[in-house]
Amino acid sequence: MNDSVLVLSIASALVAGTPILLAALGEIVTERAGVMNLGVEGMMLVGAVSAFWAGVHTGNLAVALLVGGLAGSLLSLVHAVLAITLRVNQTVSGLSLVIVGSGLSAFIGNVGDSPLLEAPNGVDVDPLLPAALADVPVLGPIVFGHDIVVYLAFAAVAVTGRVLYRTTFGLSLRAVGEDPAAADAAGLPVTRIRYLATAIGGFGAGVGGGYLVLAVLGTWQTGMTAGAGWIAVALVILAGWRPWLALIGAYVFGALRGLGFTLQIAQVDIPSDFLTMIPFVAAYLVVVLVSASPTRARRVAAPAALGEPYRREER
Repeated sequence: MNDSVLVLSIASALVAGTPILLAALGEIVTERAGVMNLGVEGMMLVGAVSAFWAGVHTGNLAVALLVGGLAGSLLSLVHAVLAITLRVNQTVSGLSLVIVGSGLSAFIGNVGDSPLLEAPNGVDVDPLLPAALADVPVLGPIVFGHDIVVYLAFAAVAVTGRVLYRTTFGLSLRAVGEDPAAADAAGLPVTRIRYLATAIGGFGAGVGGGYLVLAVLGTWQTGMTAGAGWIAVALVILAGWRPWLALIGAYVFGALRGLGFTLQIAQVDIPSDFLTMIPFVAAYLVVVLVSASPTRARRVAAPAALGEPYRREER
């Protein structure tokens, strides 16, 4: 029963959707503060190569993911300087981050006498709970058969939602994203909050990229995110900047990204290029459906000041 196509597909969807969820949660925090960072793909790539390097040299999953998260945060601060301090167009800055992240990760992964491209995964990602629980019919592989990061991703959703909607900091962050001038007049440090939110977004993308390379793929490859960062950006919009909806959407996209594995089990022969395209087509269709309905569009309205630089002198 645990070897059925449905059970294995759901279990693999949870794993494949976790990197997207982590990146999307970080981007939700960033955009709630009014900063639009389209460089999630680049931050995931830099986080992935940094985490894989740390895993090879330390063999420790926690250290590797922390290094990946910090690498993503450092790259996100480049966007923060450009978009927040220098007031460069945020769309252009974010897209530049993708280019920089792609080139930098490819360079790091291929440099040296023993490039990461040829290195084995230095980290063992094992299930958190005892193997006996994973053998429970149906629920075992789906609920109990995962590593600690999958469970921490669930906890991250709850923490993000609580911080955004139940704490003073969350209220301040959302106020900055809705009306930075009013938030500034109320004494909130707009620039500091936006920098912090951007760094948090980079950390989420970096950890997501690290988990993708260490647990999902198990090996470093140039461009290995394969559009996961763009799916995370689309997911933020589709979820209406709400963490709980991002949780659902991430695992749906995880199932779509793992569709090739599912069909392979079912012995259905479909070209891999077509299967790779499906998550992006699904994202486009959902965006079109949401935009076509004024009621649904209002429910997913972006923060009012998203993508707009704040100039104190123009207040």
